[in-house]
Amino acid sequence: MGPATDWVAGIEPLAASEFDEIRRLARKTFGLDLKPGKEQLVAARLGRLLRSGGFHTYRQLYRHIVEDRTGESLAAMIDALATNHTAFLREQEHFSYLREHVLPGLRERPQVDVWCAACSTGEEVWTLACVLHEALPASRVHIAATDISRKALAVAERATYAAERCAALPAAWLARYFTAETPPGAGYRVKPGIRAQATFSRLNLMQSPVWPRPFPVIFCRNAMIYFDAETQALAADKLAANLEPGGYLFVGHAESLSRRSQALEYVRPAVYRKPAKRGGTWTKSS
Repeated sequence: MGPATDWVAGIEPLAASEFDEIRRLARKTFGLDLKPGKEQLVAARLGRLLRSGGFHTYRQLYRHIVEDRTGESLAAMIDALATNHTAFLREQEHFSYLREHVLPGLRERPQVDVWCAACSTGEEVWTLACVLHEALPASRVHIAATDISRKALAVAERATYAAERCAALPAAWLARYFTAETPPGAGYRVKPGIRAQATFSRLNLMQSPVWPRPFPVIFCRNAMIYFDAETQALAADKLAANLEPGGYLFVGHAESLSRRSQALEYVRPAVYRKPAKRGGTWTKSS
């Protein structure tokens, strides 16, 4: 193979030194670990930014990003590099465990708040909303949904998905919680009552979010697989700091927080818990 990308429309190929600059910036600003071998991916994803900005080299783009005090150029880079792969009912054993072992302990609460971190394009948010609506009919439910990608958040807030994206959803859910788009087969839109249960905001997991109160449940799945071990530990500690004692953190099945955080106890694969205080209201889950 030759350089990371061919010379196209006056754009010079991505040099090794430029890749190193970009990977260091990505790790520092939002934790993304771009290992060697990702040069082609980086060149392809940032190529559009070079063309639209009139740059001829990746170093010119890099300098523009670090010198732009508005943060808009950095946000555009993050949108370009972030991976936004998700699906309805993805790793659905998590939702079964949530329904059977976690939510029964929350039924007496008048309001239940859940944080869906790294929510991507929203399928996980709306899956959670459906599960919570059915399991906690007497509670007010609010899902704080966050992601670093503005592009992904825009899709999530629209809450409209192509029919093939909704194929895994139960027919009962489609009838109760979704409205079919026109013409027939065009897709589905989440109904207003369910959409009202979620609010969306841009948030970088490398920062220290401040929420009004800790959460009993946090979902942060398949985001930390893109972090190195040190950054995983940092992110896990930030998530744990926003869990109430006895609260649960769900991560992706490809992620393991073993030895990553002293603040969390292992419950089962990809499920962790913040130790409850003595005399607390939460009981130990089986």
